Amino acid sequence: MKRLIGEFEEQNYTQIIFPHEKTDWKDYLQEAESTFVNIINAIRRFQTCLVVCYDVQEVKKHFADQNNIVFVEYESNDTWARDCSALSVKEGEKSQLLDFTFNAWGSKFESNKDNLLTKTVTPEAIECDFVLEGGGVESNGVDAILTTSSCMLNKSRNPHLSKERINEKLHEYFGATKILYLEHGYLAGDDTDSHVDTLARFISENAIMYVKCEDENDEHFEELRLMEGELQTIAKEHAYELIALPMTDGVYYEDERLPATYANFLFVNGAVLVPIYGVGQDEKALSIFRNAFKDREIVAIDCSVLIRQHGSLHCVTMNF
Repeated sequence: MKRLIGEFEEQNYTQIIFPHEKTDWKDYLQEAESTFVNIINAIRRFQTCLVVCYDVQEVKKHFADQNNIVFVEYESNDTWARDCSALSVKEGEKSQLLDFTFNAWGSKFESNKDNLLTKTVTPEAIECDFVLEGGGVESNGVDAILTTSSCMLNKSRNPHLSKERINEKLHEYFGATKILYLEHGYLAGDDTDSHVDTLARFISENAIMYVKCEDENDEHFEELRLMEGELQTIAKEHAYELIALPMTDGVYYEDERLPATYANFLFVNGAVLVPIYGVGQDEKALSIFRNAFKDREIVAIDCSVLIRQHGSLHCVTMNF
């Protein structure tokens, strides 16, 4: 049976796209570069990191050694590897990569180069005539896909397809027999129409971590309360364990609230990399991760710069 490989399974490498002066990071490029270097250094402690670079020789200067780093030169529009990279599926013992169309979350930004990235970096990937971003789907590694209606059914993605046909496509590509939709949940400042990887994540075949807001005065309170109710219904029906992560205090940049979320964590072999934001909930979140993953190292990564561009740790990486 075909399945979308769960991110908590053994991996071969992680892919990341390094920021450059032609991306939206240009106004604070040095800060962005420092954050990406920290992420790459954390990843390569555990597995290979494939770094897509506008200029390989310039990027290499950030590293005293290149152990566990592979560099590929390609000029990207931006750095959201989760959404423009291939997805890894498995059928029996055979693995393959699927190359979906990336249109920058409904043509919100330029994406022509990002959409062609997979053809250059992983040319063996099978091209799929379907708009889909990696951050929009979560797999339990067996039979379930968790997603959000606001993203997956958004008319800016596949407007010619009904929900039923989209479900058929998800079954065709990922072998999923359970397509689980969340109708609620969002983050202020998010560009993705509520990617599920900012809200709720499978951490095993039968467990989901999700963001819970306990501040009734927070603008997210009601939507996340309703999302929690949906997850509780899903969990009861499918015997899933639920683990709540705290909602952060508001994080702002130039008077805009940013989509800070602990749900945007990253699995690597033997560890979980957890985004932190310099807020009071950071240590509580790290404690939850340490309790949930006693067999993995928990590594905190300051992602306060990443969220200025409305994404976080999981958004800028892709696992293979």
